[in-house]
Formats: sequence, structure tokens, C-alpha cells
Amino acid sequence: MKAFVTGATGFLGASIVRELLKDGWEVRVLARPGSDRRNLRGLDVDVREGDLRNRDLLIRDLAGCQALFHAAADYRLWTNDPAAMYAANVDGTRTILEAALAAGVQRTVYTSSVGTLGNPGDGTPGTEDTPVTLADMVGHYKRSKFLAERVAEELATKGLPLVIVNPSTPVGPYDVKPTPTGKIIVDFLNRKMPAFLDTGLNIIDVEDCARGHLLAWEKGRAGQKYILGGEDLTLKAIFGQLAALTGLPAPRFRLPYGPILAAAYVNEAISRVTGREPLIPLAGVQMAKKFMFFDSGKAVRELGLPRRPAREALQRAVSWFRANGYAV
Repeated sequence: MKAFVTGATGFLGASIVRELLKDGWEVRVLARPGSDRRNLRGLDVDVREGDLRNRDLLIRDLAGCQALFHAAADYRLWTNDPAAMYAANVDGTRTILEAALAAGVQRTVYTSSVGTLGNPGDGTPGTEDTPVTLADMVGHYKRSKFLAERVAEELATKGLPLVIVNPSTPVGPYDVKPTPTGKIIVDFLNRKMPAFLDTGLNIIDVEDCARGHLLAWEKGRAGQKYILGGEDLTLKAIFGQLAALTGLPAPRFRLPYGPILAAAYVNEAISRVTGREPLIPLAGVQMAKKFMFFDSGKAVRELGLPRRPAREALQRAVSWFRANGYAV
């Protein structure tokens, strides 16, 4: 069996590649010329250089593949070029999915995000069916992923055998960039996290999340979406677990939301002038107003999604960051 993976140089995409290789798949990956390929080092994969704009090239690269895992995305909480983010996340998704349809790929798994789903925000977990609209999306990343998910649904109605997965917050090894959540862990390890906002996340080990993609390809119902999530934790509880794992003190001070939001607006205004990433991304602060808790019961029941405890996922992340020089 042969699989084609986009986003394979990234955190989650590289973990999908590793899970495929464990199961004996031949793996072909798409990588931009000059991209950071540390996450593919030592892996037996067929690297095809290109991007998501060239439909004909993608059709050629997809030839002979039974599976497409489309995990590529421009994931940033702030950008000074929103058009590029929409081009990558929305237009790129349309191009690769149309190419998969033309190439006759047996089944496609599209990586969306829990950020596209409805969420009461008060600690009640959201599900695949919680009502949501584009107006509920905060920031260009969430808006672009929401629109990309609509593209995926459209292509499914045109005959593309497709399953949508909505990962929550993966943590674990090989977070080379690191992701925004990985940066929180790194900042904690480096004693740069003196306080916290009152918010919450759903934590899943990145390996379990990647395995969920393979299970979606194998067992998922075409046209359906599945939340790939693990354990709901407040940010305070996450720091408490990190403190217990490392012996480092957890931040004790809870920041008031209003002043931090005001500071984020100021940072955003400055960044529009300088073109530099803000110290306090506005979208990140606005997202933190809601507790991002989700119910992954559907994926557990229908796919058999594995979910190790968040404590174990955090321990694996801490060990990897320390072993690779991100923290002492």
C-alpha cells in the first residue's frame, strides 16, 4: 500500500508518516523546495518537491497511491499576509483534493481542526455536531481552516471518498518549530511563564492523534468528521502536571483577561507597522476566552482512537524538548 502525505515536515504530519511506516506502508511526501526537513531525517520516504498550487504535478505524484493524508496547513496565530494563509489553507486544499479525485485515490483523510467546530466555551465539550458559523471563527487561521473544511465537504459530495478529522491539541516529540502549545511547554521549562490565563485545552499525544488518522482511513465513514482528542484540562492544571513532572514551580498568578486583550490590540497595531510577529498575538488571546474542551467519543467508538493520559503526553514532550536543546 502506498500513501501520499502533505505537511509531512511538520509536527503532526511527520508523526503520521512514522505511523504509516510502522504499518509497512510505502510513503510519498510533498515538501516545498528549501523546507526544513529535520522531521524526515532517517525516514524511508519518497520526497516529491512541489507545493499545493500545481494540480497537474499533484495528480502525477498521487498516481498509484491508495491513500492521501492532507495534513499541510499554514498554522500561525498572526500573519502580516492573510491572503497567503487563505491561499495555502483554502485554495491549496481544493487543489490537492481535486487532484486526488482525478488520480482515483482510494480514500482521503483531511486534517481539519477542532477550531472549526462549535464550542460552548463554558467548559461544556463541543462535538462534531455543535452548531457553528464562520462568524464564530477567531483569526485568519481558524477562518481559513473553516473555509477549507467546507471545500472538503464539497469535494466529498462530488465523489471523493473522504473522511475529515479534527485534531484537538497534539503534544509530544518532534515538535521542531515548536507549535504554539509546544512553545508554552518550552517557556515553562525555561522559567519564562510567570502567569497564566484562565482557559483550557484538550490535550492528545501526537502519536495517538497520528494513529487516529490511519484509523480514519481504515474505519471512518466517508463524509463524516471525527474529533481526535484526549483529555480536557485547564491551563492551570496543565502547568500543575508539568510542575509535578519536572519539579519546577507552576505559575501562581492568573492574569485578568481585559488588560491582556488590550495589550494584544496594541501589539497587533505595532506589528502591522513593523511586520514583526507580536509578543501577544491577538487571536491567541481571543481564543483563550473559551475553554477549548471537546468530546472525542465518536472517534473512540467508531475508530478505536487510542488516548494515553495527558500526563504521559506532556512527559514525552518535556523529555524530547530537553534532549534536543530547547530547554535545560
